[in-house]
Amino acid sequence: MFEIIQDWYRRHFTDPQTVIFAFILIVGVSTVLLLSDHLLPILVAIVIAYLAEGMVAWMARINLGRTVAASVVTALMVAAILFVIFVLLPLLSKQVTDLIRALPSMLGRGQQLLLQLPEQYPDYVSARQIEEVLTLARTELTQMGQRVVSLSLASVVGVITFFVYMILLPLMVFFFLKDKDLILRWLADFLPQERRLLRTVWAELDVKIASYVRGKVIEVLIIWASSYVAFALMGLDFAILLSLAVGLSVIIPYVGATVVTIPVALIAFFQWGFTSQFGWLMAIYAFIQFLDGNLLVPLLFSEVVNLHPVAIIVAVVFFGSLWGVWGVFFAIPLATLIQAIIKAWPTADMVAE
Repeated sequence: MFEIIQDWYRRHFTDPQTVIFAFILIVGVSTVLLLSDHLLPILVAIVIAYLAEGMVAWMARINLGRTVAASVVTALMVAAILFVIFVLLPLLSKQVTDLIRALPSMLGRGQQLLLQLPEQYPDYVSARQIEEVLTLARTELTQMGQRVVSLSLASVVGVITFFVYMILLPLMVFFFLKDKDLILRWLADFLPQERRLLRTVWAELDVKIASYVRGKVIEVLIIWASSYVAFALMGLDFAILLSLAVGLSVIIPYVGATVVTIPVALIAFFQWGFTSQFGWLMAIYAFIQFLDGNLLVPLLFSEVVNLHPVAIIVAVVFFGSLWGVWGVFFAIPLATLIQAIIKAWPTADMVAE
């Protein structure tokens, strides 16, 4: 057993570059895991600044200067935040309130339909089974209501923290963009002079991660907008809320589209029943999903990420359990990082060559 471990160590850790890179990797991962709750605003600001660097660099090339370019990007970011807070959130809040008010009538109609099943299919469904399903649904709704109340009572501190972060976040993004070279030189002083492996991994990741995240943001916006136009033209209730859910569902590959189909179909069914309007809406929704999978995804992410579907699902589950929404959103870039590290990691044979 000792010889096996010794042989594995000799093959993977004979190069000093490997040891240095492993140390940097362990320190970085440990810092993020242990201090992610405290460092979340800083990490988010770093990610936003990294994604906006392309725009800042373009403005700098046309002689605007990094300070002016950073100011423009920060102003756009503040405008987007204000739009979300004062325009989008009130609309979403109103639709959520309307949905909660409409739930009793929806549930009443659903209950009537369920109670008809034993009469229509007596060989497959019994009245007792339907009653058990309804009892379970009432229990879950009661617990959900209690959680909403407790959440609303505990949300005052969260709202204050949110607004503090909304002030600090643009400031941090501005200084990260404006003083990028200064910050990178300062960080380089803590790293070894010889960091060939680190440069190799970063060179492979830089284009892929930036392209993936920017492409994913574009995909969310396109699917959200197209879904809203379709739902609004069809007259579907809660069009803004449902279209936002459809847009955000593309963040979770393979699973998101399947999950979000359920509320879209249920609300359409409760509104129209099994009519031609219901059929047309679901056909248009399926067409949007088809265009996303067969046109948008190949166009935006061609050759950006080369991961097996199983690896993607595992990454989404693992990083989502660690960091929630942020973990789900960055699951594929993080999996790409791990793939790049494994690919670039030198072995004894590579060192000998």
